[in-house]
Amino acid sequence: MGAISVALVDDHPLMLAGVVNLFEVNSDFVVVAKGRTADDALQIKRQLCPDVMVLDLFMPGNVFDVITEIVTKSRGTKVVAFTAMTGSDYAVRALNAGASGYILKGSSAEELIQGVRAAHCGETYITPGFACKVIEALRIASLRKMTGGGPIKLSIREEQIVRLLLLGRTNREISIGLGISEKTVKNYMTLLMQKLHARNRLEVLIAAQKLEVAQHGEKEPMYRH
Repeated sequence: MGAISVALVDDHPLMLAGVVNLFEVNSDFVVVAKGRTADDALQIKRQLCPDVMVLDLFMPGNVFDVITEIVTKSRGTKVVAFTAMTGSDYAVRALNAGASGYILKGSSAEELIQGVRAAHCGETYITPGFACKVIEALRIASLRKMTGGGPIKLSIREEQIVRLLLLGRTNREISIGLGISEKTVKNYMTLLMQKLHARNRLEVLIAAQKLEVAQHGEKEPMYRH
């Protein structure tokens, strides 16, 4: 197996020089190009099609659109985002755009090397310790798309039922508490499972809680014990 061809794009000269040196001294890699803008990344992709491109997220040009174009129109080029941004929303956006990795600039040299190798092998690599946060953000983002990108809203009655479910109430206890029939409660449970893509009562509760975070951020929960 030959050396992995790598292109590096970052608008910070010192950072770019350091990363270039990191890969040049490693015989497993060959640096075929470097750049400083999103347009540079596109030109490199079109002319050289390296195995992996390591891109800073914040440099001149629309980097996220560039990531998508690189991975959809190149002959197998993978993209690894290398950034100082620790917000999970940026990671979600980069991964949804097609990046195979999201590596924080505070990571070790070994982690960056490992991330590029993983991307080249068709795997997804996220900085350890940050991965759980990103996975949770991806789950929340998936809830936002359940209805084709539109918001999912619970009716007042559905919110009342979810609140009682969180208190551990049975269908019969819910029907008594809300003054409706047990059959009506079951009908609402079916609607909730369909609306929240849940398979059982527990998943209804989990999905409802995540939906609240997705719509309003990590504030005080709307459902209380």
